[in-house]
Order: sequence, then structure tokens, then C-alpha cells
Amino acid sequence: MIILLLLAVFRFFAALPIPGIDSAALKHIFETNNLLGFLNIFSGGALSNLSIVMLGLGPYITSTIIMQLLTMIFPRLKAMYYEEGNAGRSKFNRFSRYITVPLAALQGYGFLKLLASQGVFGSVPLTAWAMAINVITITAGAMILLWIGELITEQKFGNGVSIIIFAGIVSRLPAIIRNAYLTYTQAFLTTYIGYAILAIIVIAMVVIVNEAERKVPISYAKRIRGNKVYGGASSYLPLRINQAGVIPIIFAISILLFPQFFGHIVSAFSTSWGAAINAWVTNNISNNHLVYGSLYFILVFVFTYFYIAVTFDPNEISKNLQRSGGFIAGIRPGESTAHFLKAIISRITLFGATFLGVIAVLPIVVSSLTNSQVLTLGGTALLIVVSVALETAKQIDSQLAVREYEQ
Repeated sequence: MIILLLLAVFRFFAALPIPGIDSAALKHIFETNNLLGFLNIFSGGALSNLSIVMLGLGPYITSTIIMQLLTMIFPRLKAMYYEEGNAGRSKFNRFSRYITVPLAALQGYGFLKLLASQGVFGSVPLTAWAMAINVITITAGAMILLWIGELITEQKFGNGVSIIIFAGIVSRLPAIIRNAYLTYTQAFLTTYIGYAILAIIVIAMVVIVNEAERKVPISYAKRIRGNKVYGGASSYLPLRINQAGVIPIIFAISILLFPQFFGHIVSAFSTSWGAAINAWVTNNISNNHLVYGSLYFILVFVFTYFYIAVTFDPNEISKNLQRSGGFIAGIRPGESTAHFLKAIISRITLFGATFLGVIAVLPIVVSSLTNSQVLTLGGTALLIVVSVALETAKQIDSQLAVREYEQ
């Protein structure tokens, strides 16, 4: 009940716009801008309303990614995240929240400046004072949304950030179904059936890949301390096929659509230069499905390997196994174990990266084959929804098991 109340508060804030918006101009921009449409998915429609939580959890996700990348540069951060346990992770997350504040202010200012140049605020100029008030409001909204996510996490129902993104995506389903119903004709029957079959196949594949893992058997040597014998047991190290989640897709779409975003920023200072950049990007990338889809797939594939290289450290895992007396049968502890784990993660990441790339370009392929964009819930949104649903189901099962054990 508490979680439903928190989600209702989130949807209330998502429907509460900042003042002075031209709704018609705003709708037109989101219909013609792929970048804003993609970011709108993660805000649950709050960005398309220019609500006080228009940024969604984007600034926090960005700050988390930045902190994880910084672990490659600063050994102290790496030790904090990997070696200091829950206390280190808590401090690491606190730094991520600190970075979220300036990122939210910067992103809020950028969005408002971009949208103001597109006439979203009508003929009334956006004064410096109004800009400052709106940026402060948007930044506060982003932090309130992060706080709501942490309150949901404390209910032990799942990750609050993921659940908020899940709720934002699912909230678009009624509008999608309504539009599909209003535009339905007999000619669309085959297309709708094809969409339904494809959705079932994609959901099944997402479930299979998210649940799939490579189990590396681990044995523990017997150790005698006093009159007690420790170790001698066997376990396994689970290596998930899709360890990166949707992070590579977020990286890829950000890089791919940055030229268009840059063109809009330039247009605020030089209309001719901005128009030239936008025209080139639109003609050579955005409207060319083959080029756009190919670049999208390649970027997702590359960023999957990059993200795994950042977050998965075979040398650190090998050291931890050696400290705890664990070893892989037939593999020498230390450097040999690290090489063995690196080879395994490289092979399974090949399949995971290919899968993410296919999921990312699936909407482009389907729209090209069917010449229809009636159902707009893409593969990325479907991947997020199914992944969060699976994780939440696991959390519920674990809580039920703990309660049965306590009884």
C-alpha cells in the first residue's frame, strides 16, 4: 500500500507542469525529436509534460555511471566500491547523490534553453529570474524523485529507482492501446497480430537471457582452526549472460543522438549553423534506417564490452577467491584463475552484446518492414519492464521465504 501511494505521488508530480508552456509547440517537438522521445521513456512521460520531475531519474543514472567510470581512474574509489563491503557501497552511493544535484541543474538548464529556442514558452521571453526559478524547481523535483525511489527500496519490494522507471513506462500503455484502438482498421489486423506474436517472442527471449547464467564451480579447501574444520564445501560463481542490463543501450543512444542535440543547442546561437547540422543529421542518419540501425547496433555491442570491462574485474575476483580459500578445479589460483574468468566472461558477453543490439534495433527493423508505428513501445522499454518485473518477483519470493522461515 505504501509503495502504491509513493507511485501515485510520482505520477502526480509527473502531471504537474512548470508554468508558461505552449502545449501545441511542446507536442510537436516531442513528435519530431528522437532524443527527447527516448529520454521521455525514462521519465514516464514527465518530460513531454515539462513537469517538475521532467528529468526523471536521468541525472542519478548519469552520476552513477560517472562514479563507476571513475573507479577505473582512482584506486580509492575502486577499493571503496569493491572491498569495503556495505559501508563502502553506502559511501559510494552518497557521492553519487551529491553529483546528482549539479547534474540535474545543468540538464534542467540545457533542456529549458533548448525548448525555449523552439518556442515552447510561446512569445513570452524566458527571463533570467524565471529560468533560475524553473531550474531550482526541476532540480528539487529530481531529488524528490530519488528520495521516493529510496523510500520504495526501504520497503524491500525491489529497487526503487527501477520500479519508478517501470511505472513510468507502464503508465504509457493505456495511451498506446487507446491510440491503437482509435486508429484500427481491417487493414491493420495482420499487423496487430504480428505485433502480438513478436511481443510474446521478445518477452520470452528477455526472460530466458536475463535468467541465463554460466555457473563456474568453486571448491573451498579445508582449514582447521582449533578443534573446528572450515571449508571443504563446493559452490559456484554465477556469471550472468546479460550483466550490463540496459546501460549499453543508454550509452549508445546518447552518443548516436548527440549530433542532433548539439544542432539544437547551436541553433539557439546561430540559426543557420544549427539548421545545417540538423538537416545533415536528419538526412544522413535519422531518416536512413540502414545507417541508423547499423550504427546503433555497433555502439550497443561495443558499449556492452566496455561496461563489462568497467564493472567486472577478474583479477579482483581471483584475489577474493584466493583469500577465502576458494579455487576452480584444474585452475591454479591467482593469475591463471583471472585469465580463465576473463575468457569465460568474454565468450558469454559476445552473446549478451548481440542480444542487446538486436533488442535495440528491433523497433527500427519492424517499422521498416511494416511501414507502421502504431505500437510505439520499443524493445528497450520492453527489456526494462520485463527485467524489473523479474527482479521484483524475486524480491517478493525472498521476503515470503524469510517470513515462512521466521514462523
